Amino acid sequence: MDIKNIIKSLTMLAEEYGPVFTVYLGMKPTVVLHGYQVLKEALIDRGDEFSGKMQSSLPSKANQGLGIVFSNGEIWKQTQRFSLTVLRSMGMGKKTIEDRIKQEALCLVKALRKTNGSPCDPNFLLACVPCNVISAVIFQRHFDYNDDTFRGFMKNFQRNIEILNSPWVQLCSAYPVLYRLPGIHNEYFKICTEIKEFILKEIKRHQESLDISSPHDFIDHFLIKMEKEKHNQNSEFTMENLAIIIFDLFSAGTETMSTTMKYGLLFLLKHPEVTAKIQEEIEQVIGRHRSPCMQDKNHMPYTNAVLHEIQRCIDLVPIPLPRETTQDVEFRGYHIPKGTSVMACLTSALNDNKEFPHPEKFDPGHFLDERGNFKKSDYFMAFSAGRRACIGEGLAHMELFLMLTNILQHFILKPLVNPEDIDTTPVQTGLLSLPPSYEICFIPV
Repeated sequence: MDIKNIIKSLTMLAEEYGPVFTVYLGMKPTVVLHGYQVLKEALIDRGDEFSGKMQSSLPSKANQGLGIVFSNGEIWKQTQRFSLTVLRSMGMGKKTIEDRIKQEALCLVKALRKTNGSPCDPNFLLACVPCNVISAVIFQRHFDYNDDTFRGFMKNFQRNIEILNSPWVQLCSAYPVLYRLPGIHNEYFKICTEIKEFILKEIKRHQESLDISSPHDFIDHFLIKMEKEKHNQNSEFTMENLAIIIFDLFSAGTETMSTTMKYGLLFLLKHPEVTAKIQEEIEQVIGRHRSPCMQDKNHMPYTNAVLHEIQRCIDLVPIPLPRETTQDVEFRGYHIPKGTSVMACLTSALNDNKEFPHPEKFDPGHFLDERGNFKKSDYFMAFSAGRRACIGEGLAHMELFLMLTNILQHFILKPLVNPEDIDTTPVQTGLLSLPPSYEICFIPV
């Protein structure tokens, strides 16, 4: 196994051993699922059997089996069901949350104008939009981009991503005994504690102003549920679980979104002809005198295709943190015992050369039919699939569309080097595929 390129190693093993095989990552046998058909069969058709989450990763250690992302069993079922219900009731995927994203996108445009067309690293500003959208849902608060608390909050999340991508943390996940030693993982625990302290202060502020008859945000809804279940000794609705759920929502929704946008802009710098086509579509459908809205997406197949191709190409989470089987499983002629680590290689679906001809190339045509209409693909597993798929997928699609169209409606993207010299190779392929650092000029139209 090439630790620097696990994906390549797994692909070579799949060619030799087929779509289901076992590798040893450290001390533990891990069953690898490689290829769309086997992923669909396991994650969608038999989702319950493959819906557990391994508890050996650094984030799972920090979360102590609570929250949405790393919980199992009854905690996960109750937490996920409640969170989805509340988020939908608050407008997730609807007009109310769209209006919030549109406001944040305009704040982004305003901030980008202040760069005056000078070279800038877009990383922080791109993260502000998804972070503030989630903040509105969770806290009912909007943070100014210059707010020191807000900047510290975002800096902590960005640092955590860097730590999770480090080779040392990858090694610790394979050999959990190493967590007892000094190392960068202890900085991760320290940062998590700081973030949770900030979240707990917000929860306390909500407790003091809570009106049971009129909940305003996610925290209010959860506190009301806690009150209803206070006599239930087995209730999963606890203060600690609330703090971890909020931590999960920020972790999953901020860095992933800003990284996707940052990577997306790099592809557009590399392919100016694609950028020009999007701007032509914006001119035809939206024009210059009103802000983009989600209804426009139905009339902008090329822009929609570009957004999907960006997510396919960057392969943001090549190998999600391992799942585990929730019971003994008979799968494709193999017996997989309960509690076995399972690695779903989503890259194998996103790079399937039968579904996506020339998968190594950035080509929006992968998501367009012969008439130029948007073509949906079941192989698009950027958000995983089945019961453990990302609950924020709908929100992510809205944020990506509204952020990109607002940026390209108001700015021309200018690279600092020739487009052919731009390297889009990811710099880290641990937990996330991160784009190389770069600067860009946003020239007002």
